[in-house]
Amino acid sequence: MDSSSTRRQATRQKLYEAAVTLIAEQGFSATTVDEIAERAGVAKGTVYYNFKSKTELFEELLRHGVGLLASSLRTAADTTAERGGSKIEALDAMIGAGLVFIDRYPAFTQLYVAELWRTNRAWQSTLLVVRQEAVAVVERVLREAVEGGELSDEIDVPLTAAALVGMVLVAALDWQAFQPERSMDEVHAALSRLLHGRVGGR
Repeated sequence: MDSSSTRRQATRQKLYEAAVTLIAEQGFSATTVDEIAERAGVAKGTVYYNFKSKTELFEELLRHGVGLLASSLRTAADTTAERGGSKIEALDAMIGAGLVFIDRYPAFTQLYVAELWRTNRAWQSTLLVVRQEAVAVVERVLREAVEGGELSDEIDVPLTAAALVGMVLVAALDWQAFQPERSMDEVHAALSRLLHGRVGGR
């Protein structure tokens, strides 16, 4: 990557961080390009140089954020496989990776969860694509667990994958908003017990 594209990536990262914080604080409609530029410490023209519109910036923000989440989930699953762990252990490691991601990017997570329930947005199709990217990582591990006999072949893989992702997202947001005195290890342990008892059938 040459220095100009590295600079451009750094600028886009600043814009993502500014946009996600502002939009989480005050909503998409109320957030202006001027405010995003000011928060990012760049000229307004820089926003339009990188993104055609505020909507495009938001779509790319969704892609970027969920891409990071999916990548961290994949890494957790692959690392578990490399050390000979079971698929249930891989799912447990993915719960941990999801919690680390949410703890690191709480504003993005709040935004993503809020946007999932809106149906009239210009970026609805983008949201469906990026949601599937994250859920597909979990689906793959669940399918492998069924094929390997670790899980019952009666489970509905797409719904179970969506339920696991949803469980981690909502539990983590609840933790941050209402139970911040808890440690990440406590939250992970509670979700891990749920995984082993309800999904692993143990």
